[in-house]
Amino acid sequence: MNDKTSQAPVQKAKGVFIDNQWRPAKSGRVIDVYAPAEGAVFAQIAAGGAEDIDAAVQAARRAHEGAWGRLTAVDRGRLLSKLGQLILDHVDELTLIEARDTSKPLRQAHADILACARYFEFFGGAADKFHGETIPFMNGYFVATEREPHGVTGHIIPWNYPAQMFGRTLAPALATGNATVLKPAEDACLTPLRIAELAAEAGLPEGALNIVPGIGSEAGAALISHPGVDFLSFTGSPEVGVMVQTEAAKNHITCTLELGGKSPQIVFDDVDLDAALPSLVNAIVQNAGQTCSAGSRLLVEKKAYDRVVEAVIARFSTLKAGTPEMDLDLGALINPRQKKRVESFCARAADDGIPLLAQGSVADGAPQAGYFVAPKLYGPVPRANTLARDEVFGPVLSVIPFDDEADAIATANGTDFGLIAGVWTQDAKRATRVARKVRAGQVYVNAYGAGGGIELPFGGVRKSGHGREKGFAALHDFTTMKTIIVKHD
Repeated sequence: MNDKTSQAPVQKAKGVFIDNQWRPAKSGRVIDVYAPAEGAVFAQIAAGGAEDIDAAVQAARRAHEGAWGRLTAVDRGRLLSKLGQLILDHVDELTLIEARDTSKPLRQAHADILACARYFEFFGGAADKFHGETIPFMNGYFVATEREPHGVTGHIIPWNYPAQMFGRTLAPALATGNATVLKPAEDACLTPLRIAELAAEAGLPEGALNIVPGIGSEAGAALISHPGVDFLSFTGSPEVGVMVQTEAAKNHITCTLELGGKSPQIVFDDVDLDAALPSLVNAIVQNAGQTCSAGSRLLVEKKAYDRVVEAVIARFSTLKAGTPEMDLDLGALINPRQKKRVESFCARAADDGIPLLAQGSVADGAPQAGYFVAPKLYGPVPRANTLARDEVFGPVLSVIPFDDEADAIATANGTDFGLIAGVWTQDAKRATRVARKVRAGQVYVNAYGAGGGIELPFGGVRKSGHGREKGFAALHDFTTMKTIIVKHD
C-alpha cells in the first residue's frame, strides 16, 4: 500500500442495514476491521446483536407478507437483474473495497465482483422459470405441485469471498421470494454492506434484504436460534456447522451447510502436464489457499511422480505474495489467527520430517506487519498425516503418490471431507470411472474450478456439508414443495 492509502482516515461504521436504512446497532459498539496486507485498522463495522437480529427478522417478515411477497416472479427477476447491472456499474469501486478488505490481488477481487453480478443476472433470469409440475392421478382429480419460498431465510457467510458469497446465497433466496437476513463475517464484509445500498437503489422493497454485521457468538448465534427464521444457509467450519444444524433442528427448520474440504487433484501418468500445471498450482494459491474448494492434495501416480513434482516445484519457486496493488500470485491471510494456524501446520510437518520441496516468497516492499505466508509444497506426505487429512486453509500443498486407479480412489476418499475433486488423464473411460467413484459434490475432469461455475450445482458430502448452492439446485433448497389436489368430478 502507498503511504496515502495506509494513512487514510478509518472508515466509520454505518450501522446495521434494516428496511433499506442504516441504523445504529443497539449495543452502540463497533468492531475494528484490519487490512490484512497492512496489519492495521482501516475501517469499523457495527457490532450488531440479538436485538438487531430480531428487528431484521421482523422487517423481513413484514416484507415477505407485504410488498416483497406480493411481487410476481417476473418483477422479482427484474429487480435482481437491475442489481446485477448496478454491481457492474460500480465494479471498480467494489473491486478496491474487496481487495483491501481481504488482501486479494486486484485481478482476483475484480473477478469476484463480476461473479457477484453474475449471480444476480443468473437468478434474476431464473426467477420466473422455476416451475412446478402436474401429476397423473385418479380419474376426477387434478394434481399439481408448486414451489413456495420458505419465508424468512437467515444467511451466514465467511470472510474469504464476501462479494461472491453475498451473491451465491442471497440471489437464489431472493429470486424464489424469500425475505432475507444476512450476518456477514466481521473480518471482511465491507463489500456486502456497500452492495446492500445498491440493492435499495435497484428498488428492492424495504425488508427484503437486511444485514446485521457483528461477531458470531452474538449476532450469528441470535440469527441461527431465532424462531422467526424459516431456513438457514451457512458457510464456515464443520464445528460451527454442527451448531447451526442443532439450532435449526430445535426450530424444526432445514438448512444448507457448506463446511470446507480437503480436495484432491488426481494426476495419472498420461496427464497433459502443460495443460494441467496452471490448475494444479492455482487451485491451492488462489485467495492464499483460503478457499473451501482449494485443491490442497496433489495425488500423483508413481510412474509420473518425478515428472509432475519437478514441474510443480519449478512453478512454486516463482510464486510471490504481496499487496493487492502488486497484483501477484496471492495476498496476505485474513488475520493473525489464521496466519498462526497455517504456520502451525508447517511447523508440525517439519517436526514429522515431511520434506519441504519448494516454497515461494513474500515480495519486497510488502508491509512487514501484513499477515503474509509464503506458499509451501510438501511431499511425499504420508496419507495418515494431519497435513494430508485436515483443512489447512492456507497456501500449503501436499503431494501424495499412488500406485494405480484403485489406490487413487481410496486415497482421494481417505478424508472426512467430500467437496470437490479433479481428475487429470487422457483416458476417457478411466476418467469416467474415477469421477463416479470419488466421493465429492463436484468432480472435474481435466479442469478444476471452472471459473466459479454460477450455473453448476455446488455442495459437499460428509463433513463438507449438505444441500446445494448455485444453479437451479439452489432454487430447490430455498423453496418448499406444496402439492395441490383438486377433485373436479
